[in-house]
Amino acid sequence: MSQTNELGAYLRARRDLIRPEHVGLTPGGRRRVPGLRREEVALLAGISSEYYLRLEQGRDQHPSTQVLDALVRVLTLDTNAAAHLHRLARPARRRPTRRRPERVSAGMRQLVMAHTDMPAFIMGRYLDVLVANPLATALSACHAAGVNALRAAFLDPEVRALYEDDWENNSCGLVAAVRALAGPESRDAHLAELVGELSVRSEEFRRLWARHDVKPRVSGVVLLNHPQVGPLELNYEKLAVTGTDGQVLVVFHAAPGSDAAQSLALLAHLASTGPAAGASEPDTLRTGKAEVTGGGETTGPPKP
Repeated sequence: MSQTNELGAYLRARRDLIRPEHVGLTPGGRRRVPGLRREEVALLAGISSEYYLRLEQGRDQHPSTQVLDALVRVLTLDTNAAAHLHRLARPARRRPTRRRPERVSAGMRQLVMAHTDMPAFIMGRYLDVLVANPLATALSACHAAGVNALRAAFLDPEVRALYEDDWENNSCGLVAAVRALAGPESRDAHLAELVGELSVRSEEFRRLWARHDVKPRVSGVVLLNHPQVGPLELNYEKLAVTGTDGQVLVVFHAAPGSDAAQSLALLAHLASTGPAAGASEPDTLRTGKAEVTGGGETTGPPKP
């Protein structure tokens, strides 16, 4: 995110997560690091300790493909993490990015609002919710238009309580998805500001961000403990909205005939008859540093 030695930071973070016994080493003696030592990584990768030290210190940021592949094997990186490592070593041209207003088309807005039996919403590039149907808002307040989902996840106690039964998995996955969203070639000042804010205000976010996990989230299962309808096991799908700069349509759904499907139907009924029905598309709603208008536009903070 900043002008730093990103390749070295990534290598340090990943080797800290590998226990010696997991790669065939004896974890004896006093160790100053929780994971692998630099010389152990170098030995297992078949490179010199001095060369690996140069990689971590940023004195050599262009290792060969063979060296990168060896490090992928030693650090047990999955496909997404391996691709991230290769991108760090072969960065595309740095592109400074400027925050632009995010607009939801009339057609996509109509599609979201037409889903009355499934929670659906659209998130922007910075994880701001741009538009949401009433059932999505009834499922969680962090799905309401104008809310930043990343900020809410780590700073709103109600969101934590909702995901209590699956919090570790959800929080790790969310942070890894944000890293995948940012990409190593990005110089996005707004995203850097958001990450900086959360790093100061949430020790847990700071710990997870330091792991350098990278994994996009496209589908999966979440376990929720809803205050009105109880436990919910829901599937989610994330679909890229073509023609936009990173907007994603998120839809939750339950297995047909399941207890979760009945609970979701009950929640839909409550959302359609309760006082908050239809409140997910306010004319103007401000949350944190984002502003969402009824026309689906997200802009910066209001001018004084």
